[in-house]
Amino acid sequence: MARVALVTGGTRGIGEAISVGLKNAGYSVAATYAGNDEAAAKFKEETGIAVYKWDVADFEACKEGIAKVEAELGPVDILVNNAGITRDTTLHRMKPEQWSAVISTNLDSLFNMTRNVIDGMRERGFGRIISISSINGQKGQFGQANYSAAKAGVIGFTKAVAQENAAKGVTVNVVSPGYIGTEMVRAVPEEVLNSKILPLIPVGRLGEPEEIARCVNFLASDEAGFITGSTLSINGGQYMA
Repeated sequence: MARVALVTGGTRGIGEAISVGLKNAGYSVAATYAGNDEAAAKFKEETGIAVYKWDVADFEACKEGIAKVEAELGPVDILVNNAGITRDTTLHRMKPEQWSAVISTNLDSLFNMTRNVIDGMRERGFGRIISISSINGQKGQFGQANYSAAKAGVIGFTKAVAQENAAKGVTVNVVSPGYIGTEMVRAVPEEVLNSKILPLIPVGRLGEPEEIARCVNFLASDEAGFITGSTLSINGGQYMA
């Protein structure tokens, strides 16, 4: 029976590539989304991947959603914490709701999701938890105090949970992308992309979502069982931690 992989924010952008990559690797995949019903329906139709709608910032919604996934597909063996939002502005202009929204979706969600799968993983003696951080969680970014704080928190959370669960066969790791050629990034004006972004990337190009997905596939595999508490930076050499 195929192992079950659950990907939050798994119907668009990097999350879509991760969901498809895991399905192609033989996993039974469930992808969550927050609000775009049209995009989720299109994704489901094109990929055949099961989709589930809930707010990852809500603990009870995560508990109920995961229970539904496990009832329909089986116990969750691989959790990919990918869901995230931005509410960019400088700190002196930032409103409390802009701070709270980003922290809740990008960081609180890790607790909400992981807490609801960790007991089963420990009992079964196998689990893979892979969380998507960001280059801006490693180096900081102007206008992103909320986002940078949340994504840095992803790394700290991972290191702690990795230590707690290593003896139970559960690995916990981070993938930290740089500038990836998602729909959002490719919407940046070409002049800005060529003059402000690409010159910062030593390899001279954007990353592709599939490159992130391949790294997630490896960390989800049996072959990656000796890797835990690690952060894999995929940024074309833009930031070397």
